[in-house]
Amino acid sequence: MDTTVITLVTGERHEISGSAEQVESAIIAASRGSIMQFAWLTIRASGEKIGVNPGSVVSLRVVHSEGGSDAALGGSASGPVA
Repeated sequence: MDTTVITLVTGERHEISGSAEQVESAIIAASRGSIMQFAWLTIRASGEKIGVNPGSVVSLRVVHSEGGSDAALGGSASGPVA
């Protein structure tokens, strides 16, 4: 299964189940939703759900991809929260 690490503005990092594209899509969808809508993601190790404010995400990093080698994605994973 693909694993993506999200880094928050606080410096916290979470390993999330799903490809970078899936995680990014959930974050962007939440940022386009209602004010203070969370992106609900699944922590890989525990299966626990975590709600993330899209505006607090600093970066995404692929740590394991079924498609091949590890890759890094830089930049912001979401735009400003509307």
